[in-house]
Amino acid sequence: MFRREDLPADEREWDAIFLAAMGSPDPNGRQLDGMGGGISSLSKVCVVGPPSRDDADVDYTFAQVAVDEALVDYGGNCGNMSSAIGPFAIEEGIVPAPEDGEAAVRIHNTNTGKIILARFPVKDGVLAADGDFELDGVAGTAAPIKLEFLDPGGSKTGRLLPTGAPLDMLATSDFGEIAASYVDAGNPCVFVAAEDLDMTGVELPDSLDRNAQWLERMEQIRQAASVRMGLAADSAAARRLASIPKVAMISAPQKSLTLSGGELTASDMDIVIRMISVGQPHRAVPITGAICLAVAARVPGTLAHRFCTGGTGSIRIGHPSGTILVDAGVTLDEDGSACADYGAVFRSARRLFEGKVLYRAP
Repeated sequence: MFRREDLPADEREWDAIFLAAMGSPDPNGRQLDGMGGGISSLSKVCVVGPPSRDDADVDYTFAQVAVDEALVDYGGNCGNMSSAIGPFAIEEGIVPAPEDGEAAVRIHNTNTGKIILARFPVKDGVLAADGDFELDGVAGTAAPIKLEFLDPGGSKTGRLLPTGAPLDMLATSDFGEIAASYVDAGNPCVFVAAEDLDMTGVELPDSLDRNAQWLERMEQIRQAASVRMGLAADSAAARRLASIPKVAMISAPQKSLTLSGGELTASDMDIVIRMISVGQPHRAVPITGAICLAVAARVPGTLAHRFCTGGTGSIRIGHPSGTILVDAGVTLDEDGSACADYGAVFRSARRLFEGKVLYRAP
């Protein structure tokens, strides 16, 4: 987490700082010479500063730092990191805080141009981080932080359904055609059916990470979708835009194991997802990916709508670490077109450390 005022005014100078601070590029994939954790979900940077819009309290820019190459991608947002922005802005004095009670911080994500409303408890002017909220994949309990992604449709493409259709055929260079749903809510995503990939849909990340053919097929799907959604001009440009669209295989609820050794039944969930982030299988599901999936499940004709067994109300998404509860609102016009009203989810956060990051200047 960086304060905007502590970085160079020229944003073109940020990449070198972020790469050096995180320890990238590291051909060994460990980022030992930096603050990164060696996987995409632990190689992220947030820049927080005063708002540039009247309807926001704070500006937030997200940067995805590649592990093994000199690449910083500002293409999308990170929902998990979004949960830390409100508390950080209050504790750093960027946003005034109530002494006690609930804080409500309107966050302008500059990557997507969207507003996220964060609600969380405050005591004595700082985040009251302790609580009994449990989050699958995170040890212990904490206070809940509610994130409401307002009007999340068209975050990068300008349209909830970038191609205008809930389901299309997508052509890849080496693996032929596959049915895909392109949805842009929170972050642009492309969803494909696990069964069309000859997969069960409940494989765990380590197994997926060893499946080189599956990884290559998913990357080709992501790149082709990037071009089809208008995010990139060609496959080469899509490769450089590594963080979006998110790519995922989905399936109907079914019995599955979790990374902690637990077991989920079909009745524990409404839909199942396995998502990739910057070429690596996610150990859970990214928040923006979960929001996008929940919105997609509300749109008739999408793969998500086909597989989701949940009706109205919250949607339980099964992922490698357990389940996550997400809500979404979609309005259908008389002509059948869909508009995403909101997507909401609960996360947690707390300050782990603070100080100065020392890095090697380029």
